[in-house]
Amino acid sequence: MKVEPDYRKLLELAHYKMPFGKYKGRYLVDLPLAYLVWFRQKGFPKGKLGEHLTTMLDIKDNGLEPIIRKIQKEFPKE
Repeated sequence: MKVEPDYRKLLELAHYKMPFGKYKGRYLVDLPLAYLVWFRQKGFPKGKLGEHLTTMLDIKDNGLEPIIRKIQKEFPKE
């Protein structure tokens, strides 16, 4: 089985901003790891935001933040 990235989802994730709370307006990649871990403990929100927060936690846990930052730089949101 070959796994291929969904580039549209990666672009969306790279440019998705926190819609509420202490970090409102920040890109998800800029959220502190402790905040993402707190969400995991309390329960991620439902829907797209929860999916993106879960993915971002996985990205940060695996040291893959530079990939998201590269996407932000090379494909700026119009």
